[in-house]
Amino acid sequence: MSVKSEFHAILDTAGIVPVISVSDAKQVAPLVQALFNGGLRVFEFTLRHPSAMQALKQACETFPNEIIGAGSVRTPEQFDEAVNAGAQFIVSPGSTPALIAHAKQQSVPWLPGAATASEMMTLWDAGFCYLKFFPAEANGGAAALKAISAPLGELRFCPTGGINPQNLHAYLGLTCVACVGGSWMLPQNLIDEGDWQGITALTEQALNLAKSLPQAN
Repeated sequence: MSVKSEFHAILDTAGIVPVISVSDAKQVAPLVQALFNGGLRVFEFTLRHPSAMQALKQACETFPNEIIGAGSVRTPEQFDEAVNAGAQFIVSPGSTPALIAHAKQQSVPWLPGAATASEMMTLWDAGFCYLKFFPAEANGGAAALKAISAPLGELRFCPTGGINPQNLHAYLGLTCVACVGGSWMLPQNLIDEGDWQGITALTEQALNLAKSLPQAN
């Protein structure tokens, strides 16, 4: 099984991928540990602030046995920098011809964002079958994804953007959804207070909810 196939299999069983954004290096280790204690094994660090790449590198070095990736990657240069920092997968909010061409040459899996049928078809033609539906809620939510994906049965999705306990079941109930991405188990006030047990509790609740949902239909 290739690295990309292994990653796809992992997504199919992950349930939830936390979308992490931290600016304080001291928060990285306890935050990931709190999520790990809650049952998560796949982590996405978004590159949305100047110290994000260092946070990613620190997480990868501290937790070498976990699956840690980089999100919000927009250029081939960022792609390579994140991989050099230790990222095991790359996530982008969308795609560009340059990113598509670059990602096709890499062994590290890429989860590109798509919101329209045309974007999805373009990525499928380029060889990418696991996509990020983003921003999910702003683009019509689970109902829109169900409709758009109906004629695109080869594709699998990780919806991200506006996912929460109230709509989690709507997404995970779709046959085209491998997992969801979200940050509702990471409220900023708990991070600021260093309430790692609180984050673990929210993570456990999120995973228990995901596991309690009916099988996709």
